[in-house]
Amino acid sequence: MTPEDTKELKELIEFLKENKIGEFDLERGDLKVRIKFAQEPGADLAQLAAALRAAQAANPAPAVLPEVFAAAHVAPSHVASTPAAAAGAPAAGDAGEDATLHVVKSPIVGTFYESPSPGAPAFVKIGDQVENGQILCIIEAMKLMNEIECDAAGEVVKRFVQSGQPVEYGQPLFAVRPR
Repeated sequence: MTPEDTKELKELIEFLKENKIGEFDLERGDLKVRIKFAQEPGADLAQLAAALRAAQAANPAPAVLPEVFAAAHVAPSHVASTPAAAAGAPAAGDAGEDATLHVVKSPIVGTFYESPSPGAPAFVKIGDQVENGQILCIIEAMKLMNEIECDAAGEVVKRFVQSGQPVEYGQPLFAVRPR
């Protein structure tokens, strides 16, 4: 590594610490860097993008930083493990209801899409009755569109992610009240 690369790496580490990003991977040519902090789970992708825009506005000079941050990967530990945690703390009346819900989780890492194409109606909406095997959404992974099917019949009561949002393996997508 050149002294310039070392300086850029130090700036990157400071940026990650300031924005509480828990994990970061970078590959550039034959250089591979993995940074993982032993602190609280870091910011999500939206926070990372906002922090990047702020950093670029404050100091547009380093040409390599946008490329570096484009490769950011937030640790999957920020993903909520239960539907109640993913939706925030449930209201007192919802506590019993959440225990009866079936949660459909992402089987892969990718980008969530609620409809088959832009402008098309969503596969399902809140309140829709779904059958076992019915398509709920698409997750794009490596330019492949993967149809995600419901594994329980019932009523869709919650959607945990927005269309176009990146999702992790095991991340809750929908909550279905079984029949």
